[in-house]
This record gives sequence, C-alpha cells and structure tokens, in this order.
Amino acid sequence: MRKKLLMVVSLVLVLTMLSACGTGGSQTGEGGNNSGTYTLKIGMVVTEQDPMYLGAMEFKKNVEERTEGRLEVEVYPSSQLGDTKDIMEQAKVGANVAAISDAALMSEIVPEIGVLAAPYVVDNYEEAEILVTSDLFKGWYENVSTSGYRVLSFNWYQGARHFMTNKLVEKPEDLRGLRVRTPGSPIFIDSINAMGANATSLAWGEVYPGLQQKVIDGFEAQYPAIIGARLYEASKYIAKTGHFQLMSPLVVGNAFFESLPEDIQEILLEEAEKAGKYASEQTLSGLVQNEEEMKSQGVRITEVDITPFKEASKSVYEKNNLVEAKAQVDALLGK
Repeated sequence: MRKKLLMVVSLVLVLTMLSACGTGGSQTGEGGNNSGTYTLKIGMVVTEQDPMYLGAMEFKKNVEERTEGRLEVEVYPSSQLGDTKDIMEQAKVGANVAAISDAALMSEIVPEIGVLAAPYVVDNYEEAEILVTSDLFKGWYENVSTSGYRVLSFNWYQGARHFMTNKLVEKPEDLRGLRVRTPGSPIFIDSINAMGANATSLAWGEVYPGLQQKVIDGFEAQYPAIIGARLYEASKYIAKTGHFQLMSPLVVGNAFFESLPEDIQEILLEEAEKAGKYASEQTLSGLVQNEEEMKSQGVRITEVDITPFKEASKSVYEKNNLVEAKAQVDALLGK
C-alpha cells in the first residue's frame, strides 16, 4: 500500500511539474517559456548544511551569471522534490529537474557504473576522482543518454560511508542480526548483506524515525549527511569502515538538456564539473569538524580493521557481474 501511494504521489508531482514546464518547442523547450528563458530545479535528499547543497548553490550562481539569466537554477534540499529515485523518474519523462544521484542508481541503466558503488573499489577521494574523470568511466556514463538521462558531471564527493548503529561494531560478525538501512539499489543491499547485516531499504528522510521506533538498528552513511539529519541524536556508535566512497553525479533528463541552446548546454557541463569540485572540497575540509561535533554529542567513533570487511564483501563483484569492470578499475589505478 505504501509503495503504491508513493508511486501515485510521484506521478502527480511529475504531471504537475510537466504542466508547469509547458509543452516545449524550438524556442522554449521543457522548463522554458516564450521569452527564451529556462528553469532547472535541482533536488537532493540532504539538508542546506550539506556540501552538496553548497555546491549546487555555487552552480546556480555561476550558471545564472554566465547565461545572463537565460537559465535560472532553483535548489531544493531535504527531499523537497522527492527521494532521489523520484527525481530521476521526473527527469526521465522530461521534467526540468536534476538530481544529485548515485552510482548504484545509475548502474540500473549502465551496469558497469555500479563498480563505483561496490565496496572498497577505491580507497579514498583521490582514487575516486581519478576513476570518474577517466576515459574509461566517462565512456560508461555517456551511455545513459540512451535511457533518457544526461550526466552533467560525476565528481560530487559526499564522503566515505560508515556504519552507525545502536551497538558497538568492530568486525563483520558484530553486524549479524542488525537491520541496517541502505538505499534500495541491489548493489548496496548485496554489499551490506555480504558484510553481515540485514540490509533494509528505507527513504533517507525516514531514517531518524526508523531509529527512534526501532524499525532499524542502524544505517550506513557519510558524515555530512549524518550531521545534517542530526542522526547522532538517535544512534551513538560509528564503525569507520569506509566501505563506499560516495562520488555522485549531477543528472538531468536528456530531453530537457537537448531542448536547451548549445551554448547553455556547454555552460551546464562546464559549471557542473567546477561545482562538483567545489562541493568535494567542502566535504573534505569539513570531515574533521564533523567527527569532533559527533564526539561532542556522545558518539563513540571506532577505528576498525577494514580487512575482514573487505574480505566479506568480495562476493559482491561476482554477484553483480562486475568482475571485469573491477579489473579495469584496478588496472587504471595501478592496483
């Protein structure tokens, strides 16, 4: 019943936004009007304090300046446009929206992209940046256009994801029996299950009440998102597993992108790359402060030996047909 209700709400939102965008045309396109101006709405599940929001606001400023107001950018944090998958569905059918998405969702379109969402494929931001700016990875994500999407850039670093639970976790065995929230994409679910927990799919906005009501025993996420949602109030143990390095794309619908004049298309691509770099720098510069803030709130942060977590999750590559992609990434990174 709940899934059906979410689908109905998403459909209504799409229809409403399409109605607001108009029918398109050579002068206006989706999200345009008869004066030749356009609007792009960027949605994300994180809050206004998150580096992704700061990056989107930097993108807004620079795009509006360079297009001299022909393209207006509106930024909607805290799931105001829906969950990430909701926004992606809106973009696909032509709405003038963009999402800070993730590699796991994109892997449902181009499977090889899923290697970036697999556990321990890269060890840090530097390796993730090398991967997503490589010809290998760009060749993969350029193929999403055949499914109705356009990746503006894939370099928005949100941080390493760790386990935050209601009990101390030091090794995979400690995760047994714990219901751990993760996004609903198969590769995320397979990864969390492989490391010992019971993966539970739940919208990001439902994590806090889920912890309070004991629907879940924990979750896995990056520091800025934990801080923004104040999840340290509902959970007190972090195991620094760093199992995912969350490097994300800014994605729009291909129909909307193609409706724009070529000079605006070029500006979007250039400024998305710059804004992704800016957002990543904000993430990196805030990690120490994030950790200190959570410690001050009584959170116990544990440095763990990640070797057994790596070993436990190796099966994910074979299960998701990513063995060859992993080998290509290893060759690229010299591993």
